[in-house]
Amino acid sequence: MSVSRDLSPAKRIARLALPVSALLAVGLLAGCGKAQSIDYEKSAELIQPVAKVDLKPVTVAPGSRTGEQVVTSVCGACHASGALNAPKIGDAGAWGPRIAQGFDALVKAAINGKNQMPPKGGAADLTDTEIARAVAFMADKAGAKFPEPQ
Repeated sequence: MSVSRDLSPAKRIARLALPVSALLAVGLLAGCGKAQSIDYEKSAELIQPVAKVDLKPVTVAPGSRTGEQVVTSVCGACHASGALNAPKIGDAGAWGPRIAQGFDALVKAAINGKNQMPPKGGAADLTDTEIARAVAFMADKAGAKFPEPQ
């Protein structure tokens, strides 16, 4: 007894459709390997960043910065937060004993460095006058009445 497969017309069409669609896909994909011309200028333009940061060096004339500018750009890194036991700006209790030593002693300590503070607060480009202005600015915030040097 032999078993014969009697396939309906719908099943025959389905069996033929798979290989035909596979051959069709291979034929379409064969055309994908063609070399395309690339516009490198357009590509570079399309991948540009959304924003650009343009850093330009700022040159400041030596000795022209005010005490507030020096404190904001240099001294505030430690004196604003009290880092490394630096007296906070405006803390009269911490600045009181220092103010009592006098303006010249405070300026000398700032120029030469004291404890964990490096000379000139780590900004070697500051002039002694700029340091004196910064000292006067910070000490005055804590109650001193030091005049800011011109």
